[in-house]
Amino acid sequence: MKLAGAPISWGVCEVPGWGYQLPPDRVLSEMRKLGLTATELGPQGFLTPGLIERYGLRLAGAFVPVVLHDPGHDPLPGLPEEGLLVLAAATGGDGYDTRPELDAAGWATLLGNLDGIAAALGPRAVLHPHVGTMVETRAEVERVLEGSSMPLCLDTGHLLVGGTDPAALVEAAASRIAHVHLKDVDARMAAQVAAGTLAYTQAVREGVYRPLGQGDVDIEAIVTGLTRSGYDGWYVMEQDVILSGPDDRPIEDVRRSLAYLDGVLGAG
Repeated sequence: MKLAGAPISWGVCEVPGWGYQLPPDRVLSEMRKLGLTATELGPQGFLTPGLIERYGLRLAGAFVPVVLHDPGHDPLPGLPEEGLLVLAAATGGDGYDTRPELDAAGWATLLGNLDGIAAALGPRAVLHPHVGTMVETRAEVERVLEGSSMPLCLDTGHLLVGGTDPAALVEAAASRIAHVHLKDVDARMAAQVAAGTLAYTQAVREGVYRPLGQGDVDIEAIVTGLTRSGYDGWYVMEQDVILSGPDDRPIEDVRRSLAYLDGVLGAG
């Protein structure tokens, strides 16, 4: 298994006001302490390839929010020129608590842009269904699968919160999965987010994302299904958190997730 970490597990996020932001050196040094050998970039400007290399880590990809539904905006020129791009269909606003509904014209533009990016960048780009973006719900994920050639990032947490069973998606569309974010989720809180009774950011603050094995996502079934399908890409271990200050110790939850994965792989 090609396993990577991500700055979001240390509370580092592109959303303004997203809690205390730890410095890059602490995040990378703790990744190394845990034995991780790769990471995603995190928010634009937080990490550089040179800094990652200095800590002996490899680059597993970059999360890139990008507006895809605006007919007056060409997303291609603004995309990074190197590395795996994990694209989220951004709304154009800050945060992930609210989002507009797309009409038919907006969907046509979004799907057309996905195909244009796929044609230009090939396997360097994947679409990440994500809460609070234009591709969140099960119906929207299916619309992308049916209406474009873009491969997906299987984020097991965001999919579940958005109403898609990630294990079922692996069974139905494994050939479209080119990148994986492994998350675990408290399904009760996820249902509150889906129902609109709990804001997404507040849910993250209250712990909707759990260490792997402590939530309601069937991580073992997902890893087994992907392995059976021949998937050989990255598994980026994530637990989105909001920190209150420098004394918080997100490393402990990452350690728990690693221990759980060791057990899953040993059982397999």
